Amino acid sequence: MIMARKSLIQREKKRQKLEQKYHLIRRSSKKEISKVPSLNEKWKIHGKLQSLPRNSAPIRLHRRCFSTGRPRANYRDFGLSGHILREMVQACLLPGATRSSW
Repeated sequence: MIMARKSLIQREKKRQKLEQKYHLIRRSSKKEISKVPSLNEKWKIHGKLQSLPRNSAPIRLHRRCFSTGRPRANYRDFGLSGHILREMVQACLLPGATRSSW
């Protein structure tokens, strides 16, 4: 099994913690922007949003394979990358998943 570099996995965990920490602040600021009619006030609130750490934005999170940490070809239902999913299905480790044959 090929594993992702440990530093990349740790970076992703750090981003998840930051996103959880600033989630409420970010959400309340976005609601506030939609309610405020004046453009100057919107800019001030937008400045607050920009002052938050970049890694606290949810768009920066990347879904990774649960077992290997691989960042590509992930299936949301299983949390696994494609080749690990295929190996587990062939070994009958995932109940209800069947191999395709035609």
